[in-house]
Amino acid sequence: MPQLNPSPWFYILMSAWISLFTLVFTKILCISHNNPMTLMTYKYKSDPWIWPWH
Repeated sequence: MPQLNPSPWFYILMSAWISLFTLVFTKILCISHNNPMTLMTYKYKSDPWIWPWH
């Protein structure tokens, strides 16, 4: 039985894992991206001042 050269198979395996991790991490970071500007969308209503001379 002939022995296969492990060098190209190792390269294929490593490139597949790297591409998989790259895709998964970009999807995770895109989903869990925290934009602090969108968290403060609620505007508090302030009570109007009652001036004594009006």
